[in-house]
Amino acid sequence: MLRLGLLVLLLVLPALAAAQQTAEKSEAYQVHTGDAWVDAQLQDINHYAERYPDSFLDEVARYAGVSRGYIAALMYTHGWQAGDIYFACFWAHVIERSCRDSVQAWSRAVPEEGQPRRWQAVVEELPVAPSNLHWRALRHAIVASHDHWDRPVKLDATLQRQLGDRAQRQRAAAEAPAGR
Repeated sequence: MLRLGLLVLLLVLPALAAAQQTAEKSEAYQVHTGDAWVDAQLQDINHYAERYPDSFLDEVARYAGVSRGYIAALMYTHGWQAGDIYFACFWAHVIERSCRDSVQAWSRAVPEEGQPRRWQAVVEELPVAPSNLHWRALRHAIVASHDHWDRPVKLDATLQRQLGDRAQRQRAAAEAPAGR
């Protein structure tokens, strides 16, 4: 019985290792949302998830309202990049759709030969037309995630004006009514 358990473990471990977020996967990751700032942050989120996969999964589950098991399956079973998971779930959240809607749209998106898949094209195909308010909400969510992770994030001029520096964001969070 012990030998059978060890054999199963030896067969499963390589598959789990291949599905992990790794430095190599993050280095090769290219994202195309149509927003350069968002793209850079999603690449950073990939690197964060390499070291702190549980914290990453907890963040997406809690703040995008997605089952942790679902997003863990995307990452570990289906080999999704952390940045793609983050974008799919938080984009769905800001347009008030299910993360599964975004995941299914991404899975159906087949680029022309030699071209990368682009979130920009997927977003345009979803049933809710993207607006500046959606992009703003996504950008704010990214900043909030970096704050939750105590990770530095460089804000562009618009975000700096909207959100202030880290100390201002922390004060505003402390003053917010409970339940928000």
